[in-house]
Amino acid sequence: MALKEGQRVRLAADTRLTDWVAMTQDPSSSTEAVAGSLSLAEGTEGTVVRVVEHDRQTQDSREYERLKSLLDDFGPQLPVESKRQLREKVAGLEPAWIAYEEERLRVTVRVRFDNGFILDEAHEDLFAPV
Repeated sequence: MALKEGQRVRLAADTRLTDWVAMTQDPSSSTEAVAGSLSLAEGTEGTVVRVVEHDRQTQDSREYERLKSLLDDFGPQLPVESKRQLREKVAGLEPAWIAYEEERLRVTVRVRFDNGFILDEAHEDLFAPV
């Protein structure tokens, strides 16, 4: 699913958020951190404020892409030994490329719910279009 800024969405499932809570009022009087949790019900509606695409390409997958392109474009012109070495390097990097292909893009969103809460860096699969 491709969410867009300004799109109306709803939570696709009950969602519980837990983390350490920082108090914003009079922080000098309390230095203790408190654990907190917030539950948002399935169907809670809001508006997508921001969409961020996170490319998860690693150095090895970039190198595979570069060497594979070199092999495809110039392989027939390379000396036999150079071509063999290049094929070995490409084969060694292939698992990194396969892993990258399986999870190439991760999309997170910031949603402002109608009740005033803002959920940031949430995976887009948590939401369904309204």
